[in-house]
Amino acid sequence: MTNIIPLTNSLHRATLDALRRQAPFATMTEDEVLWLVQHLSVAYYPLDATLLEPAKTPPDSLFIIKQGTVSGVTEEGQTVLQLATGEMFPLGALLAGRGAANRYVAAADTFCYLLPAADFHALLGKSPEFNDFCTRRIASLLEESQRAVQSEYALALDDEQRFARPLASLVQRAPLHVLPDTPLADALAAMGAARVGSVVVADASGVPVGILTLKDVLARVTLAGVPLATPISAVMTARPATLPDDVPVADALVLMARQGIHHIPLVRAGKLVGVVSEKDVFALRRLSVEGITSAIMRCDNPARLVALAHDIGDLAHSLLAQGMDAENLTAIISSLNDRLTERIIVLESETDAALEGLRWCWLALGSEGRMEQTLATDQDNALIFAAADDIQHSALLAFALRVNHQLDACGFPLCKGEIMASNPKWCLSLTGWQQQFTQWIDHGSPEALLNASIFFDFRPLTGDASLALDLRTWLNRAAQKNPRFLHQMAGNALRNRPPLGVVRDFVLSDDDAHPHTIDLKLNGATPFVDAARIFALAAGSPQTNTAKRLREAAHALHIPDSELADWNRAFHFLQLLRLRHQHGQQRAGQTPDNHLDPDTLNPLDRRILKEALRQARKVQSRLAMDYKL
Repeated sequence: MTNIIPLTNSLHRATLDALRRQAPFATMTEDEVLWLVQHLSVAYYPLDATLLEPAKTPPDSLFIIKQGTVSGVTEEGQTVLQLATGEMFPLGALLAGRGAANRYVAAADTFCYLLPAADFHALLGKSPEFNDFCTRRIASLLEESQRAVQSEYALALDDEQRFARPLASLVQRAPLHVLPDTPLADALAAMGAARVGSVVVADASGVPVGILTLKDVLARVTLAGVPLATPISAVMTARPATLPDDVPVADALVLMARQGIHHIPLVRAGKLVGVVSEKDVFALRRLSVEGITSAIMRCDNPARLVALAHDIGDLAHSLLAQGMDAENLTAIISSLNDRLTERIIVLESETDAALEGLRWCWLALGSEGRMEQTLATDQDNALIFAAADDIQHSALLAFALRVNHQLDACGFPLCKGEIMASNPKWCLSLTGWQQQFTQWIDHGSPEALLNASIFFDFRPLTGDASLALDLRTWLNRAAQKNPRFLHQMAGNALRNRPPLGVVRDFVLSDDDAHPHTIDLKLNGATPFVDAARIFALAAGSPQTNTAKRLREAAHALHIPDSELADWNRAFHFLQLLRLRHQHGQQRAGQTPDNHLDPDTLNPLDRRILKEALRQARKVQSRLAMDYKL
């Protein structure tokens, strides 16, 4: 039985307050939400009651779940949707002016707000925020989540940067200083040799009496035409602001802001002990891609690369705080990991005489091959070479083993499945790889399908890239010639269903090692990865990145732009959840993984997770339709 009750004035305020805590009403104006409340009624639906039947005509109302749970059920009786408090339905039917495709049933005692269809369309015109949310559902939810993430991580970041640490901790070298009677020519030469932007002028006892910066040189020396034989005391800034080296870094920030200065001499018992610049202070906040890349390429000792690997993780955390999206963030992580791997390979190969004259290429596989690495990743790599005798092949394997162990030391664990270049199975000539792929394609065994999910994502990392490109061209032709294999890959991909529950929101793991969790990689991201790989092989695309594969395949498959955008947004939200989860684990001193307890999410992110998994089901539905599965 359904009871529909008009909202009275006494309930308006309570309803207003309840809606303001949920998207999209939280970002609408007070007047817009009040207008909505005034046009709502509330209805009660007991367990198993039908709220809405499939129909050919558009629905009469928009449903907003006030309390309870609603299931969306197909004509075949399959539950495809699980909606909870704050969610609305049937948005698609109302927007398109068509009947609802599914039957909506109360999965628990449920209360819903009802908004007449005419008022729904009126609100679309009145409220840009409401309109944007309804037409860009998952995009709007993601944007709201991202704003919250930025705020959360920004606070954590400030705490982590330890601006309470002493200024002495920033000092990297002995301070450059000269006596007051030093000629400008000598002082400037000393600055150039030391590659610093300032020189402190100190008396004979080491007490700072002045400072000259490169900015001062332009205004006071170059433009003023001061002879270089002039003593530095004539153009220096006298009585410079100083700080004891044991005061917090935050004090330097305040002083620089107040006085508009960029360099501060540090003193201990009044004597000069160091100089900090604005660049030094803000380096605490900003690790840069350029800085880490430069440090990696300059490194001549593999042991020193371990610290740089940690810097990559710190940079990822900083970029999360700045609101970078998962697609770009995983690409940056992968790119920096590429540079790290390349440097290890160079250091291990350049002194190996046995490799001279050999044409070989290091292949990145799996998530690294797709440029989608997060912070919990082991090694997946291989080698391809043009030709080699047994001695040269042994030399390649020994070289690969050294590289694998160096990567392990940098935080990329050895692959438990031994999918590494040091395994003779995965160190093959171009012809050997063609034979291996042919065997997988022709047989289509479970092992072949598993290997396909890893090895078909290969990407040349360093060495002779033409070998990998020749293999890719050959592989795309071979896969297209064998639709049976693609059909088998599609069937295998559909065995991994997104963990959406019938009674509860999610199907959670009962594994003793990871109870009450969702594997965000296997059950979340992988359905998108698998589908994109099959689409790309069918279309002959050379892309390995999931989002790029989907974009390239969209035209050939006639996928609407809006549907493609939702797929990619959902995939990258799952990637973002993985990154956030792994960062939290690392900060807690835990080994990062992909097993998330959804109860730890805030209501907004839990809601987006459900929507993202629904999009995973839609991708799989498209795969099933294309391959008639």
